[in-house]
Amino acid sequence: MITPSEIQTVKQRFGIIGNSPQLNHAIQVAMQAAPTDMTVLITGESGSGKESFSKIIHSLSLRKHGKFIAINCGAIPEGTIDSELFGHEKGSFTGAHEARKGYFEVTDGGSIFLDEVGEMPLGTQARLLRVLENGEFIKVGSSKVQKTNVRVITATNVNLLKAVEKGKFREDLYYRLNTVPIFVPPLRERGEDIALLFRKFTSDFSEKYHVKPISLDREAQRLLIGYSFPGNIRQLKNLAEQISLLEEEREVDATTLAKYLPRESSKLPMTLSGIASGKENTDFSERDILYRVLFDMKRDMNDLKKLVLETYNANGLSANIMQKHQSLFEDLDPSFSSKENSESPSSFSVPLVIDPKKNASANDEDYQDEAIEDILHEEDDSSLSLEKKEKEMILRALSKHNNKRKYAASDLGISERTLYRKIKQYEIDQ
Repeated sequence: MITPSEIQTVKQRFGIIGNSPQLNHAIQVAMQAAPTDMTVLITGESGSGKESFSKIIHSLSLRKHGKFIAINCGAIPEGTIDSELFGHEKGSFTGAHEARKGYFEVTDGGSIFLDEVGEMPLGTQARLLRVLENGEFIKVGSSKVQKTNVRVITATNVNLLKAVEKGKFREDLYYRLNTVPIFVPPLRERGEDIALLFRKFTSDFSEKYHVKPISLDREAQRLLIGYSFPGNIRQLKNLAEQISLLEEEREVDATTLAKYLPRESSKLPMTLSGIASGKENTDFSERDILYRVLFDMKRDMNDLKKLVLETYNANGLSANIMQKHQSLFEDLDPSFSSKENSESPSSFSVPLVIDPKKNASANDEDYQDEAIEDILHEEDDSSLSLEKKEKEMILRALSKHNNKRKYAASDLGISERTLYRKIKQYEIDQ
């Protein structure tokens, strides 16, 4: 049974700050798994401190005197990851001027930490599964089977079960890795730990640069603890250092702190990134935003049509105009149309705008008919084309940023590549 004092000792040894129950539970599981050779899968958001748990497991294991290597699988190109992990023979591919040992061979007898294992290509996943099951691997360009005795610790910030459903991660490998699962809680779920970590970071900064440490008043602490911190501990550390550097007053209130906290949800008019939760939803949000704009325009157009009908009825003009443009009013609520028509079936009028320069009488039917024609013609020309509105939004963004695609794409909430494709599609000159 692991005691609270033992957990506290591990925290001090590895520089872990906090007392939240979820954090203590994760440390306890890591301590229990450490003496075994079981494969461990550490899950949690980016920046939540998953690598610290891999170090705890290795340092408390029987392999603590062996090598420990941490590898970010997402940072290694797909074409070279097999060579990095398992090694290669001389001449096995272009640029392989000599044989090279892979990490699994180098760490024999020790531990290897595979961070962002969810980014690993499917072919490499099959090789990793063979290592986990048999302790065997084959170098790139070789046919010789080699043995290794390595403990594998993995981590990911993606949902591997969803990745399995989408065919991006092998199901058999997932269950092989998930022998001992450890969940590292995000910072927003750790309560008072946020204030403790902030104090630690500002204290470290003051010692490094010989300045008085920053302190927060009560309201500022509440604001800090209530913030979601999507970047987790990394974001909090950057925030602490930024305030320590820029603020002359060393006691910070909530108003000052709020200036350094990014808004959690943008309220820009129909921002694409506010709708999309990830890259895979970019196309959906692009359509969604344009549809919303069109729905709003459609509603406004219907209101305008109702206004036209009401003014027609109020001024009692000829029914010929309505009959001529019957198609424009077909999409209105039937109850509205029937109600208005029953009250005055042959009366229509011009909404509000009369040019005083023409000195026309309000009863001049020829003049009113001409004005009605103009208004209805303008309304008919108001295009609700999805592509037209999308093109207009792109043109406005490019004009705003002097044709700099990078900033225009950011303003629109789409990738620069998507913007480039749209520019080509609509034949927009830059």
